[in-house]
Amino acid sequence: MSLKIYNVLSRKKEEFVPLTEGKVNMYVCGPTVYDDSHVGHGKTYVGFDVIVRYLRYIGYDVLYVQNITDVGHILDTGEDRILKKARQLSAGPMQVVETYTRHYFEDMDALGVQRPDISPRASAHIPDQIAMIEQLIAAEHAYIVDGSVYFDVSSFPEYGKLSGRIIEDLEEGARVTVREEKNHPADFALWKKADPEHVLRWPSPWSEGFPGWHIECSAMSNKYLGQTFDIHGGGIDNIFPHNECEIAQSEAAHGEPFARYWMLTGSLTLDGIKMSKSLGNTLTIRDALAKWRPEAIRAFILSSHYGSPIDFSDTAVEAANKGWQRLWGAVSLVREQLRTASAGDPAPDVLALLDKTKADFIEKMNDDFNAPAAMAVLQELTRQVNTLLNEHGPHTDGTLSAINALYHELGGDVLGIIPEQADASASAEREDGLIRLLINLRAQARANKDWAVSDQIRDQLKALGIILEDRADGTIWKLE
Repeated sequence: MSLKIYNVLSRKKEEFVPLTEGKVNMYVCGPTVYDDSHVGHGKTYVGFDVIVRYLRYIGYDVLYVQNITDVGHILDTGEDRILKKARQLSAGPMQVVETYTRHYFEDMDALGVQRPDISPRASAHIPDQIAMIEQLIAAEHAYIVDGSVYFDVSSFPEYGKLSGRIIEDLEEGARVTVREEKNHPADFALWKKADPEHVLRWPSPWSEGFPGWHIECSAMSNKYLGQTFDIHGGGIDNIFPHNECEIAQSEAAHGEPFARYWMLTGSLTLDGIKMSKSLGNTLTIRDALAKWRPEAIRAFILSSHYGSPIDFSDTAVEAANKGWQRLWGAVSLVREQLRTASAGDPAPDVLALLDKTKADFIEKMNDDFNAPAAMAVLQELTRQVNTLLNEHGPHTDGTLSAINALYHELGGDVLGIIPEQADASASAEREDGLIRLLINLRAQARANKDWAVSDQIRDQLKALGIILEDRADGTIWKLE
């Protein structure tokens, strides 16, 4: 089965055929760095991390570009997000930018999100944005009003083709502050003349000012990926106006198609409610990581298709954590037995199981990167591996190495939820160490015929969902 992607632009699932055979050029809208990233950002960027990982896994040479918005993201009130935060903190705007850019990458690193190949900043590409605006003015797709430049949506008949919005239906005041100087309420700013107190400002042919939010992505994707590229990604919340405006200004400037496949991640709610700072129900990635291990958060995000909405709750993350622990428990047991296994070739029946698992996994991922179904394939492998290890041992190093290699390949390289032994999370190591300490104490109690203490340890671990199995070669533990 070839790779198929749901294309938001065509509203159907299509076979993926890149512009250049064997190569994928991909752009994903990055964060506006005015505050710490929340778990909604985590959903988007973990989702695209797995997409990029899988594209590389099946042999594509991927050039992945994800921007950093450090200027021009204007609120409905007309305020720049970064300047507003700078005032709140009594800090300089670039101090805010540097602080939260570092935090963003630290958070993504902690979640196991591999860094993009290029992370261009909007403020470092002002000349590229000015050049693109000049093209739009020359082609009569933009007009100048008192030092500001606006895109004329009426000049681009296909405006709305991604989101399905119709220009005539757009109400004044929707999404952005309407200014009388615009010809139409839907026209959007390409360049804004700076007010006297506006700190972030650059010279341009029209005024000292700053770029609009949308123009940065068009200018930077064009610079690094070309006028037409393969995949454009982002969150569904930005489909209008941001993504819609990207398409309009890019195709109006160059006369060529912009992105060929549009992939947008579904929204994330918190306990059933859309996250909102005004409601006080946002959850930063940093706060989430203080409560749950990163693999559990990734497993939770991957429990839902990237394009589907998902609700973040303690119960849902704990359920994902239990599922991850089952996987990790099997991997840990394989690696533990591998240390003392005798030499030998892998068992043919095990190789057949692994081949089938890999084929099933690829089939699921080829269906629009269906990570939840791929996770289910790994869980089924884990069920069979646990049976194999607990009932049909001991096994040769060839058999155990083959199992470990497939977990590393599919769960590690692609899904990013199975770490190397040396890189396992500290909390997972602590948990395993504490359980093994209790197993050793129970073994001492049994040797002393202190059955009450032995049973107490077993029963209390069982109450926590941890099952002990006494075998001829020692006691092992697994999740219930």
